[in-house]
Amino acid sequence: MKSANGVLVLVLGILSIVGFNCFTGIPAWIVGRSSLKEIDAGRADPSERGMVVAGMVLGIIATVATTLFFCAWGAVVLGVVSLAAWGPK
Repeated sequence: MKSANGVLVLVLGILSIVGFNCFTGIPAWIVGRSSLKEIDAGRADPSERGMVVAGMVLGIIATVATTLFFCAWGAVVLGVVSLAAWGPK
C-alpha cells in the first residue's frame, strides 16, 4: 500500500500557518483532498488520515485568514483614499 502523503500535507499546513499563507495553504488543501480520496478508495495507507486531515484544516484556516486579512486591508486602504479625496477640507 502506498503512502497517502500525510507528512507532506501536514508540513504544508504547518508552513501555511507559520507564515507562507496561501503559497502552501492552497497546495495543502489540494493535495490533502487528493490523499483523502485515495485513502477512501483503499489505495493509500489509512493510518495517515489524521495527518492529512490536520494538514488540510491548517491550510484551510491559513487561506481563509489570509483572504480575510487582505479584504480588511483593502477596505482600510479604500477608506483612507476616499477620506483623503472627499473628506473635510
